[in-house]
Amino acid sequence: MTTLTHPAPQAPSLPLAEITKSSALTETSRLMLGIAVGLLAASIGALYTVFARWGIAQGLRSTDLTVLRFAVAGVVTLPVLGLAFWRDAVQFKQRWRIWLAVALLAGTPFGLLMFGALQFAPPSHAAVFPFAAMSVAGMLLSAWVFSERLQARKLLGIAIVLGGLLLLSGLDAASFTSRAALGDAMFIAAGTLWAGFGIVLRRHRLDPLLATAVVSFSALITYVPVYLWHTGAAGLLAAAPNVLWVEVLVQGLIAGTGTLYTYAKMVSLLGPSRAAIFPALAPGLAALMAWPVLGHMPGAFEVAGLLIAMSGLLLAVTSRGVSLPAQTPAGALRG
Repeated sequence: MTTLTHPAPQAPSLPLAEITKSSALTETSRLMLGIAVGLLAASIGALYTVFARWGIAQGLRSTDLTVLRFAVAGVVTLPVLGLAFWRDAVQFKQRWRIWLAVALLAGTPFGLLMFGALQFAPPSHAAVFPFAAMSVAGMLLSAWVFSERLQARKLLGIAIVLGGLLLLSGLDAASFTSRAALGDAMFIAAGTLWAGFGIVLRRHRLDPLLATAVVSFSALITYVPVYLWHTGAAGLLAAAPNVLWVEVLVQGLIAGTGTLYTYAKMVSLLGPSRAAIFPALAPGLAALMAWPVLGHMPGAFEVAGLLIAMSGLLLAVTSRGVSLPAQTPAGALRG
C-alpha cells in the first residue's frame, strides 16, 4: 500500500525587488526620524544657550548654571539608573569600562572644558570652535573606528556648515590672542570629547536613556559636591525665585536630560559622523531665539550663516551611510 506524503507548506517568498524596496523605506524612515531628532537636539542646545545668557544677565554665574544642569538631570534620571542596575547588575560589572568612558566623555570633563573656555575666549569663538570640532572629529573618528569612507559629498557639506558658522559668529582677526588660543583649545577638546561620546554610543549600541542616566549621575557625584564645597551655593541662594526656577526648568530638565538623550538617540538613528553635524545649528537657532527672550534682533549675517549651515547639514546628512561592521575593529573600546 503506497503512502502518499505531502510536502510541508512553505512560506511565500518575497521578490527581491520588494525586499529592496522595504529596506529602502526603512532607511528613509530612519533618516527622516534622525533628522527630526537632530533638529530637536539643536533646538534644545540653542534654548539653553539663550537662557544661560539670560540667567547670567540676572546675576547667576556659569558655574551656577552648570550645577543646575548636572544636579537636576542627575536626580531626575537616577531611578532609570537604579532600575537598570537592579535588573542587570552583571551587565554593569562586565561593561564598567564602557560606562566609565561615557561618563568621562560627556560628563564633568566636557562641562568644565566648555564653560571654562569662556573665561579665556570671546563668545564669538564659542559659536565656532566646539561645533567645528564635533563635526570634524566625529567624521574622522567614524572613519577610523567604523571604516567609513570619507565621501566627497559629506566633506563638502561639513565645509559649508563650517563656513556658515564663521559667517554667523563674525570672527575677526583681533579676537585671536594668546589668551583666546587657550580657550579655543579647550573648546576643541570639548567638541572632540562629545564626538567620542557618539562613537562609544554607536559602537556598543548603548541605550540612549541609560547613557543619559549614567552621564548625569557621574556629574551629580563629582561636579556638584565640588561646587557646593567651593561656593556654598551662594549664587543660587541669592538668585530671584523666578530666575532660579526658570533655569531649573531649562538648564536642568530640558537641557540636562534632553541634550544627552536626543543626541544619543540621534546617534542610534544616523550614526556618529552624521549626528555630530547637528549641534552646529545651535548658534544660528540661538540667534533667532534670542530675539523674543533677550530682545536681540538677528542680523543679516546671522540669518545667512544659519541658512548656509542648514544647507551644508542637509548635504552631509543625506549622503549614503555605511553599515556597522559585524566584528569589533581594532581601535574600538572593549568592555
